[in-house]
Amino acid sequence: MFKTPLDRFRFIAFVEGCSFLLIGFTMILKYRYDMPGPNYVVGMVHGVLFILYIVLLLQVTFLYKWSFWKLTMGFVASLIPFGTFYADKKLFSKQDPRI
Repeated sequence: MFKTPLDRFRFIAFVEGCSFLLIGFTMILKYRYDMPGPNYVVGMVHGVLFILYIVLLLQVTFLYKWSFWKLTMGFVASLIPFGTFYADKKLFSKQDPRI
């Protein structure tokens, strides 16, 4: 599954998207039920995954010679809930995996 840089990127995009959604749940725990612990842990993991997502996005942009528009859309997708899932379906899956 992780033979190409694009496969690794798509996996991290999925996991980063899941962590982004999980932050929404832990925010409820933090502010509604006064449980800041889960939000701290998930926030740290999400931060690391976000940085890894950006690094891998830049890597596949250079390797696959993506346009600036595709790079920008990949970045914007990481800022919107469910954005990485949508981008994976519309942008990242339509790539020749031979590299």
